[in-house]
Amino acid sequence: MFGEGLLMAHLPDAEWRPLVAKFGYCFGFVAVVLGRQQLFTENTLTPILPLLQHRDAKTFANVGRLWSIVLVANLIGAAAVGAAAVLTPAFDDEVRRSFLEIGREELERGFGVTLLRGVFAGWLIALMVWLMPFAETSRLWVIIGVTYLVGLGGFAHIIAGAVAAAAAAAAGEAGVGTVIIDWGVPCLIGNVLGGVVLVALLNHAQVASGEASDDL
Repeated sequence: MFGEGLLMAHLPDAEWRPLVAKFGYCFGFVAVVLGRQQLFTENTLTPILPLLQHRDAKTFANVGRLWSIVLVANLIGAAAVGAAAVLTPAFDDEVRRSFLEIGREELERGFGVTLLRGVFAGWLIALMVWLMPFAETSRLWVIIGVTYLVGLGGFAHIIAGAVAAAAAAAAGEAGVGTVIIDWGVPCLIGNVLGGVVLVALLNHAQVASGEASDDL
């Protein structure tokens, strides 16, 4: 939100502004992924593969524990940062208005659209994780390319979007219940479906098919 909001505040209000401002959306992902921090949507791919392989209660419990810890910690951090951005004088009024504009854009889509856009965001982020081991020296460009597409497409990401949604709630633009139920729930469901179903299952099927061919 910081990167996108700062760019929005300093760019003219022109049709091409989103094409440039959405590059700011990539900054947080670059820092998190290259810094090897834990991002919830990254974990919709890798931990699911052993679960699909073993399909036992222990692995399921481990995945559930990982998801719960990472999701809660990510959301607490996102909410704190979003609230601080609009409730403190750290940013100029014009920049804070840009933050709130991003937050309103996140929250105005409705349950169904947010769910659908969450599926696309989850799929793209999981696809990014899938590509990273093969990217070698191009890892930075993979992160920027995929996350720029997420931002430009307005796809709903439960962690990145939570910063702007929390900023809007802290400024009184939306109620906490509305943020959680109308935006957070469909966004989370969509991200999980996108990451698990559209990428992890396909990857697992490819691996299983390869193993079957080896057996033959």
